Amino acid sequence: MTLHVIVGAGPVGTATAKVLAERGEQVRVVTRSGSGPEHANIERVATDATDADRLTALTEGAAALYNCANPAYHQWLTDWPPLAAALLAAAERSGAVLTVANNLYGYGPVTGPITPDTPLAATHPKLKLRADMYRDALALHEAGRIRMTEVRASDYLEANSIFSYALAKPLDNAKRAYVPTPLNVKHSWTSIADVARTLALVSGEERAWGRAWLVPTTEPLTVRELADRYVAAKGLPPAKMTSLPYAVLWTAGLFDKMAKELRATRYQFAKPFILDSTLTEKTFGLAPTPIDEVLRTVSAAA
Repeated sequence: MTLHVIVGAGPVGTATAKVLAERGEQVRVVTRSGSGPEHANIERVATDATDADRLTALTEGAAALYNCANPAYHQWLTDWPPLAAALLAAAERSGAVLTVANNLYGYGPVTGPITPDTPLAATHPKLKLRADMYRDALALHEAGRIRMTEVRASDYLEANSIFSYALAKPLDNAKRAYVPTPLNVKHSWTSIADVARTLALVSGEERAWGRAWLVPTTEPLTVRELADRYVAAKGLPPAKMTSLPYAVLWTAGLFDKMAKELRATRYQFAKPFILDSTLTEKTFGLAPTPIDEVLRTVSAAA
């Protein structure tokens, strides 16, 4: 039984802990509150993960240290730097493989499908921050000071996404969904279950270290297509949706922190935003979970 340390018990951290625990690994979940999933192989520890000394002590002897944390968007510029620094320090001192769950923000606006060759070109401070975190970790890896890898996913289906935020609840209740994005633009959607499976795999694969991997992701769907698939999977009435003009989103951002953050990433829905995970799938023999299967899970949790 090998020790794996996970920082963060949100949807990704929880799913990853369960994957590892169910395959017989010892898992230590680190959060401020001591929260996390319950399992015989999971230990939950309450601590401040920005304390590099404490995090190092908790990571001693671990095979991998997973960054599954997700500070509130409006606090990224203040909360991420000390946490990222502590994770790097703990990975270097303990020798654990730093395995990072990331999104696609670091790419910024793109003109074609995102592939392993797509440059991290974001310039918005919050989006560039995630790219800089990767570059900092990669520099230490290339210097031989740590071992690291990263997985990148598109918007989640199950939680913490436009879908769960604006669509699932009203559709479950046969009400009109008011969506802060266009409805007819192709977009990639990733299952959190596939993020967890990929994290658990690449942490122990030496050939995965020193680079980022795109999580296996199903064919892109527009918001309208996704909603139609969702109601069909659950046997709900046809989806009723209205796309909110950008002016409405901008105004809402004056009063709602989440709406304000959506301004910075609306470009992902204004034009096709597609993830090509072919390399990950071929390299590791992975495949995305069928989307209708995922949507049935979403409907059960929404």
